[in-house]
Amino acid sequence: MSDHPPVPVAAFEPPYYVAVFTSVRTEEEGGYGETAERMDELVQRIPGYLGMDHARTPGGLAITVGYFRDEDAIKEWGAHAEHRTAQRRGRADWYERYTLHIAKVERSHGVERADG
Repeated sequence: MSDHPPVPVAAFEPPYYVAVFTSVRTEEEGGYGETAERMDELVQRIPGYLGMDHARTPGGLAITVGYFRDEDAIKEWGAHAEHRTAQRRGRADWYERYTLHIAKVERSHGVERADG
């Protein structure tokens, strides 16, 4: 766990795209953490990747939002060979259920409270 406070991904100039992955995990852990770390490393190499936010509820619902400059970047990530292998493993072992939503962002803004 990081000692740093959580920081959301910054707002970008629209349009851009998001991939929203919501999931509920099984109790199977075998290799999940290592695979998740590897996916975080690999996605950063995709041209057009902008960042990622993660959240988990106390009840076990996980939400990951990936931000991408365009649809081609999302398609490239979805087709990446190691990512495809991880997806198959996720369906077979790690996820009780999941959904994936792809959306175009048309408006975006953010605020950061100044230290006072």
